[in-house]
This record gives sequence, C-alpha cells and structure tokens, in this order.
Amino acid sequence: MRNIIFSAVLLTLFISCGDKKSSNEKMLLDSSGNINNVSVVIDNELWDGSVGDAIRNVLTAPIYGLPQDEPMFTISQIPPSVFSGFVTKNRTILKIEVNKEADIETLNNVYAQPQKVIIIKGKSREQIIDVLNDNASKIVKTFRNEEIAERRRQMAKSPHNFTSIQKKLGLTIQFPSAYRIAKESDNFFWIRKDITTGTTNLMIFEVPYSAIKRNDSLANQIVKLRDSIGKAYIKGRQDGEIKANGEKIESYMTTEDSYAPYISETIVDNKPAIETKGLWDLKEDFMGGPFISYAIEDKINKRWVVVEGFAFAPSVEKRDYMLELESIIRSVKID
Repeated sequence: MRNIIFSAVLLTLFISCGDKKSSNEKMLLDSSGNINNVSVVIDNELWDGSVGDAIRNVLTAPIYGLPQDEPMFTISQIPPSVFSGFVTKNRTILKIEVNKEADIETLNNVYAQPQKVIIIKGKSREQIIDVLNDNASKIVKTFRNEEIAERRRQMAKSPHNFTSIQKKLGLTIQFPSAYRIAKESDNFFWIRKDITTGTTNLMIFEVPYSAIKRNDSLANQIVKLRDSIGKAYIKGRQDGEIKANGEKIESYMTTEDSYAPYISETIVDNKPAIETKGLWDLKEDFMGGPFISYAIEDKINKRWVVVEGFAFAPSVEKRDYMLELESIIRSVKID
C-alpha cells in the first residue's frame, strides 16, 4: 500500500512539473519595434511586384494633417525563409500567404506580447490584392490602435501627478511626467513638453453645450472656437510689442486658413466626439505645425470638453509626436 501511495505522489509531482515546464515554454517574450513600424512577411518576388505595390499603397499612404507628406507606417519586408527568432517579435506584423483560400485573419500575441498579426491569404496575386484593398481601412485601424495602446503603455511608466485638472474640469487624462503645466485657469489648461527641436503641447478646456451646434457647419464652428482660445491663451513671442509705426503687435495661435481642416465623427470615453485635424500658425510670427483636436460631447454636464494636441517641431518628422498626443487625448475619462 505504501508503495502505491508513494508512486502516486511521485506521479503527481512529475505531472505537475511537466505542466509547469509546458506553461513556461508557452510564455511569450515582450514584443519589440519602433512606434509605427510594421514588419511585412512576404516573398521577394511578390514584394517587388503588384502585391508589394498594393501593400505600400495601404500602409504608407500619407497622413492627413501634417505639413509635409509622411507615411502612416514605416514598413520592413522580411522573406518567409528568414522569419524566425528575434524578427518574429515585432509588435505589428502583416503576413502574406499564397495558395490559400482568399481571407483575412487577425491574431493576437502569436510570437510575442503585445502583438497584432494580420494574415492576408489568396490563391493568386489578384485575390491577395483584392483582400488587401477591401480591408485597407481595417488593417490600418488595427495597427494604429495597437500603436496607440503601446504608446500609452510606455507613458504609464512615469505618470503625471497633477490633481488640479480633475478638480477643475472633472476629468482624468493620462500623460507622462515629462509634461508640465504652462498655463492654468478655472476651465483651461495648457500643458507642454520640451523635445529636441521644439515642443509638444496639449490644451484642455470646456465650453458651454451651446458653443457647438450640430446643425451648423462643424468645421467653421471648430475653427472659430479654437482661434478664440488661441487668441486668449496661446500668445506669440512678440505679442504686446510695439511696431515702428506705433501699432501694438497681436501675436497668437490661429488655424492655418490655406489648409482645410479634416473633420470626422468618432467616440472618446464612450461619448460622441468631433475629431479635427489641421495646421496651426502664429499670427505675426514664424511658428506653426500640425494639430489634432477632439470636442467631446458631455451631455450629462451640458458642456463640450475639448482636448487638443499640437506640435512645434521644425525640420523633423512629426508623425510619432502626433500619435503620442492622440494616445493621450484618447485616455480622457470624464467624471
């Protein structure tokens, strides 16, 4: 009897250790890769032909709302024969599989975590291109949401500790401690961070519910609203100085009128919101750059909460800066 019990205990321990080893073997390493970089796993022959062109048309289309053309993603091609080991750990991967029924598949955490892998399948080049084009917006949205989530994970490692935003505006917003409050009032905050070539900035404020009417031109209303806020709070370096002719200089942030803003409807914090992308500049000065603004409809408190991100980064690409600002804005939680 003792031998039977002893054997049973040993067997239990052996199975337990085996299960633990199996579980450890399935543990995934952390994903890697720069923000907005997508690995494309595809044969060289397809990459150099029409399929590669279709992929580039989807993933490297220029982003609206930047002063110069910048691609949505930076892409790196990897032949399937060398897709192993470290190169499988990129956070976003697009795989092309031939000689299979036409389909698209989205997988999570296949080789690392967090990770999004999109597989495009088709029996011919034409089928693969059709699947790509039919799902272009879905592919871009999936990868972009993953990058926004990753940027937010990175920023959460060093969160800010300001409490006045919640006290005065009744909302929380997540941004790293590298940002500082540049200007503050009862219903307005200007928050900024120094970068190598300039600054990234946030404006957070509230306006009455009557300030934006959905039955009127949204673009004109948003531009008028942000220009009034810029005139009141975001001043240029020469504002208030006197010209040679005795006139007083008025220098403040305005919306660039030669570049039509992009307006769309979206959801932030489970609330309807108006997204605006465009360019800003400083009146009577030589500064400007891109902005992204969200006017969030807060029906319970009968107001609009407006959160805008804008960057001043001359002579460098601004894509990643704007993604950081968007990821911050989309973290808003209204009390």
